[in-house]
Amino acid sequence: MKRRTFMTGTVAAIALMGANVAFADPMADAEAIVTKYANKVTAWDGPTAGPKAGEGKTIVVLAGDLKNGGILGVTTGVEEAAAAIGWEVKVIDGAGSIGGRTAAFGQAMALKPAGIIINGFDAVEQAPALEQAKAAGIPLVAWHAGPVIGPDDKTGLFANVSTDAMEVSKAAANWAFVDAKGKPGVVIFTDSTYAIAIAKADKMKAEIEALGGKVLEYVDTPIAETSQRMPQLTTSLLQKYGDQWTHSLAINDLYFDFMGPSLAAAGKGGTDAPINVAAGDGSESAYQRIRAGQFQKVTVAEPLNLQGWQLVDELNRAFAGEKWSGYLSPLHVVTADNVEFDGGPKNTFDPDNGYRDQYKKLWGKM
Repeated sequence: MKRRTFMTGTVAAIALMGANVAFADPMADAEAIVTKYANKVTAWDGPTAGPKAGEGKTIVVLAGDLKNGGILGVTTGVEEAAAAIGWEVKVIDGAGSIGGRTAAFGQAMALKPAGIIINGFDAVEQAPALEQAKAAGIPLVAWHAGPVIGPDDKTGLFANVSTDAMEVSKAAANWAFVDAKGKPGVVIFTDSTYAIAIAKADKMKAEIEALGGKVLEYVDTPIAETSQRMPQLTTSLLQKYGDQWTHSLAINDLYFDFMGPSLAAAGKGGTDAPINVAAGDGSESAYQRIRAGQFQKVTVAEPLNLQGWQLVDELNRAFAGEKWSGYLSPLHVVTADNVEFDGGPKNTFDPDNGYRDQYKKLWGKM
C-alpha cells in the first residue's frame, strides 16, 4: 500500500492555499465533495499484510479527556481490539488538563507497559515524558497527537492515526456552503492548544472564503472548557451577528454539546440557523442531535472504533520491528439522510467494511 503522510503548514500557508483556489463553478464543486463523502463506506482499503499477534502484552491508553466523545470512542475501539488480539489494556484519563495528562503519563511509565497510546492531545506537550518512554524502549502510537499522520520523528511517535484532517475540514466547509445556497455567514470554533485544531480551523476558513462565503468570526476557546464557556458565548454571538450567522463550523462535536439551551432560549428551533456543522469527530451525542433534528445537522465523522483497532495494529507492528501500516482511515459526512444506515447500534460512524475480521486475519486470530 502506498504510504501517505500529511503535514500542515503555518496559518499563513494554509490561508494562502485556500486563497489560491479557483472555482469555475463553486456550487457544483462543493456539491461533488459533499456527495463523495456522504456515501456509505463498504470497501476495505486498509492493510492486507502484517505481523502475527505479539503475545502477552499490556498497553496503556493515555486519554486526553474521556469527556470528549472522540477520545472515548477511540478508547472503546482500542479495548475491543486488544481483547481480540489478546492484550491487557489500562486506561488513564488526563481529565482535560496539562497537569492531569502529565500525571497520567507518570502513572503510565510506572506501569512499565509494552506500549503506550497517546489519545487526543498534542504529543509535544509531554516532551519530557516522551523522552523517558523512548529511553525505556516503549513504542508510542497516537490518535490526533499532532499535524503529522504516520511516523513523527520530532516526537518519536511510531504512528499518529487520523483521517486526512484537511479533507474533513474541507467537507464540513463545503456542506455549509451548499446548505447556505452559496451565501454562508460562518463562525468557526477552535482551540489553539492543539496544532491540529488550528490547522483544521484555518482550512475551513480558507475554504469558505475561497468559495465566496463570509467568515464572521474565528473563535479560539478551549475544548476542555466548552461546558462553561459555550452557553454565554453562544448568546453573545447571537446578539452580535443575528441573522448574519447562518452556520457554525467547529473542529469537533464537543462545542455543540452545550449550545442548544442558549439557542432555544433565543427562540431558535432545532433546525433553525445558525446550523451547526462539526469537522470531526462523530460522537454519539452528535449522532443523537442529528437524528433528532436538535441543534446540529452535520458531523464529518471519523471511524473512531476502527481507529482504535488501527492503533492496536500499529503497536503490534512496532513490537515486531516493522514499519507503520500507511493506512489513512475513511471519513464520512453524516446527515439526517444517512444517519440511520451509518450509525449502527453505537450511534457512531462504524464502516460496514469488515475491518474487525480484516485485522483478526492479519493477527492470526481467525
